[in-house]
Amino acid sequence: MPLSAEEIASHPAALRGVKEQSRALIHIYETSPRLAAVFATQQRWLLGHVGLALHFRRDPDDRRTEMTVARFIEVVRRNSVASRNTAEAFVKEMLHYNVAEYISSRGDGRTHPLRVTAATIETFTGWIHAHLRTLDRIDGGARLTTFLEHPDMLAKLQPLICDGLLASIPVREPQQTFSLFIWLNNGGIVMDWLMSGIDPEDASLEKIPTGVISISEFAHWLKLSRTHLARKLRDAEALGSIGWVGQRGHSVMWVSRQFFDEYMAVQAAKLAIVDAAFEACFSGASEG
Repeated sequence: MPLSAEEIASHPAALRGVKEQSRALIHIYETSPRLAAVFATQQRWLLGHVGLALHFRRDPDDRRTEMTVARFIEVVRRNSVASRNTAEAFVKEMLHYNVAEYISSRGDGRTHPLRVTAATIETFTGWIHAHLRTLDRIDGGARLTTFLEHPDMLAKLQPLICDGLLASIPVREPQQTFSLFIWLNNGGIVMDWLMSGIDPEDASLEKIPTGVISISEFAHWLKLSRTHLARKLRDAEALGSIGWVGQRGHSVMWVSRQFFDEYMAVQAAKLAIVDAAFEACFSGASEG
């Protein structure tokens, strides 16, 4: 049986697993910053998952299943992910940065068939690896090994993950501090960076120290405006979600227990979705 979000969140190994997962996602960001920036907000991240799911679900022998701008917009609108204009602009950006490409010259405008590039799929596979590794750390499973033995199953796994993410209220409507960051460019990486520096021994504290001291260095590494990042951090500080042990910007930043719990709740919900999708794809393969 796949793990539930509650089982994941309450497991003693969860924090260490999620911490390593955060570091893996930070590494993906560092090695592919352009691609990572494409999915920099939660909305863009969901748009990316929709595009990948359409890519993997297409049947080469059935033109009705091809990914086109029109089909992409239809799925995005049906699931209330973004407006028509935002979805269309997203596709144009994906084409510009070679995240997606036209399959052929057949069709025009919104009927022109598209596919995700091989480089994009390779990078996304790292995201899958990171989450399967976390689940394995929690219960001692062998999901990642199974996936590596059946890499072609990515085409079945990702669309199921996408369906789960689109249907998940905890993922799409997180609590107050988490929601502050999901609309910030690279906001997910901001939170991953904060949480990756937490010592699991400190997780029970009301004010949990992170590894962040300098906002300027933090913003530079993220390629964010220092002013914009500082404004978001001040908003979070006003909520009591972050603060500094000493002088602001010159001492270690802490996150509140509530913010930490919000972050872990979203990670647990996401991991439960990945695990359920994995179980649906691989239960037969792992037995065989």
